[in-house]
Amino acid sequence: MQNEIIKSTVVPNKNGIIENPGWARHEYMQYVRENVKAPWYRKKEWDYYLFNTDEIAVAFTISDLGYIGLLSASVIDLKNSVEHTESELVLLPRGKKFGLGTTVQDYHAESHTKRLSLIFGGKDSVRTIKCDFTNFDGDKNLSADLTIYQPDMESMFICTPWKEKETAFYYNCKMNCLEATGTVIYGDKKIILEKGKCFGCLDWGRGVWTYDNTWYWGTGSGLLNGKSFGINLGYGFSDRSKVSENCIYYDGKVHKLSEIQFKIPTDENGNFEYMKPWKVTSDDGRFEADFKPIIDRNAKMNVAIILTDQHQVFGKLTGKAILDDSSVINFENFICALEVVRNKY
Repeated sequence: MQNEIIKSTVVPNKNGIIENPGWARHEYMQYVRENVKAPWYRKKEWDYYLFNTDEIAVAFTISDLGYIGLLSASVIDLKNSVEHTESELVLLPRGKKFGLGTTVQDYHAESHTKRLSLIFGGKDSVRTIKCDFTNFDGDKNLSADLTIYQPDMESMFICTPWKEKETAFYYNCKMNCLEATGTVIYGDKKIILEKGKCFGCLDWGRGVWTYDNTWYWGTGSGLLNGKSFGINLGYGFSDRSKVSENCIYYDGKVHKLSEIQFKIPTDENGNFEYMKPWKVTSDDGRFEADFKPIIDRNAKMNVAIILTDQHQVFGKLTGKAILDDSSVINFENFICALEVVRNKY
């Protein structure tokens, strides 16, 4: 089970250090921004939402990297294997421009540029996303108005340090199995997200990062056997010796996994071949699956001291998972996204 946090604590402590790396089912770890011992340009904070049906996925990001803000929207057509992502950069937000909160229950954040208005809001377990992006794809505008329902369920909270930097840390919540309804207008196409057909996650992150990191992450949310079902798989950065963020969500509960590995095919030069079938495997046999890619949402940015190289691969996962009570659940063609990302920021 690794180190589960079951009582209130602050992250980081008054010395800017993570005293007790671990994970939690609820928000027992309270982020105290005033305790962070790092210059403003090393602080990283973001709210990222991703939702999908069987045919389309949408994602929205408000991210404050200290010296630059990254705002983005994505539309991924899973039926036709095409996608478009567009981003806006905001200079020197320094943790002050977007209103990103210190708790996952603070729903509000927003930013406005000449092309983009992106607002996260809501109250009482109902979140909202409003996005208006002019010339999102050539002369096509993007407009989204989503209502997101947050069920009464457990989530995955994790806090880990970096070995090489005492005051660097990663504090994160993955809140899966959120249900979205609303409309997305992309050019002259109007997409209706119907109740019971669109599910996703909030990736809420706060912390101080070292400069160069590569991570592996997998997320998926939906229904299985008429119950909420989701996955969160992650590894590759920070010190995970005491805890991982790997888990299964099923019927409102988190079922903790140990170590996970993405087995991605490579070519003769050792480069990943993202569009060939993968395998996902666990060290204890509790999660074994085959992944069939649909589309690689590949985005690369190299601006001054910032480099990001993303391969977010959407596809279908088929396999089995063993819950905490040893019962086995089987899933087939479950839509999810598995990614490999390298960031220098």
